[in-house]
Amino acid sequence: MHIREEIEERERGMLSPFACLSSESKGRLRAEEECSIRSAFQRDRNRIVYCKAYRRLKHKTQVFLSPSGDHYRTRLTHTLEMCEIARTLARAMRLNEDLVEAIAHGHDLGHTPFGHAGETVLNELMPGGFSHYRQSLRVVDTLENGGQGLNLTYEVRDGIAKHSKGYGEVIPAHGRDLPETAEGCVIRYADIIAYLSHDLDDAIRSGVIRADDVPRQCNEVLGNTHSQRILAMVQGVLDGTAPAGDRLAFGIAPDIGEAMQELRQFLFHKVYRAPHVHEEFIKATKMLRELFIYCLEHKEFLEKEIGSFAASISLERRVCDYIASMTDRYAQNMYQRLFLPNPLV
Repeated sequence: MHIREEIEERERGMLSPFACLSSESKGRLRAEEECSIRSAFQRDRNRIVYCKAYRRLKHKTQVFLSPSGDHYRTRLTHTLEMCEIARTLARAMRLNEDLVEAIAHGHDLGHTPFGHAGETVLNELMPGGFSHYRQSLRVVDTLENGGQGLNLTYEVRDGIAKHSKGYGEVIPAHGRDLPETAEGCVIRYADIIAYLSHDLDDAIRSGVIRADDVPRQCNEVLGNTHSQRILAMVQGVLDGTAPAGDRLAFGIAPDIGEAMQELRQFLFHKVYRAPHVHEEFIKATKMLRELFIYCLEHKEFLEKEIGSFAASISLERRVCDYIASMTDRYAQNMYQRLFLPNPLV
């Protein structure tokens, strides 16, 4: 028996009836021989962690653009923190941790430079709009591995495509917007728990808000520290989730859910829309808009930068992929090279 088969056997014996077993995956876009050591979801996790788009996350904004401090979150540290929360939830529910980790590591691969500032400007400029979760799926399906993609399993791709909730419900009323696996639902909760906790932490560290600005209900219900808030929200999900027939009905304890919603609104108005943060947001959108237009108008420049890869798709699509792939510093350096004068030496 291969090691992979032993892992699959352990999953059948240890995991919840609601878990997604790696041996029962719906498969990949292109069939391939199974690994003798790793399960299908372990392979997916490895492919994501070793890909180029994953490494670029370390230089992409979470909330604060190009922070000078060493301890502010980036898109990569958000991903790592979210993954830990997701694993905690999955283990408590006896779900498939390998699947949860694979989705968690891949969920933000399509994020633009400068966080949601980049997403906003590409959504305005790109025919048909732009969203980071659709771009994340495009990264793993098409852009990575020299245009071959990572050929991930259906369940990981489904979790990546349906992880985002914006400011809507964590678990949407429409089933078509819901991940098909319980592990995918875990990701939706882990994502919001992670960013509520660390965005608040970073906002206080930066001086955008003070600790005593946080609504009293949030402190009373969720706690006063980063770890207390995470533990309270994780426990709220565990308390609010229960079997419903052949599936898990995800929910959250009412008091925890109300405090989380109040904290979301507080962060939106007092942090994400704070003058200092919003001013940088405007600068970033201007920079990326001008880079997008320049690439559209100078096709020869684009060809030089990215080659003839995916030449059959539209020019707008190629420019969008190029801009979305940039790190913050790459975009800043490119902007300086194209639009700012270079002093003579």
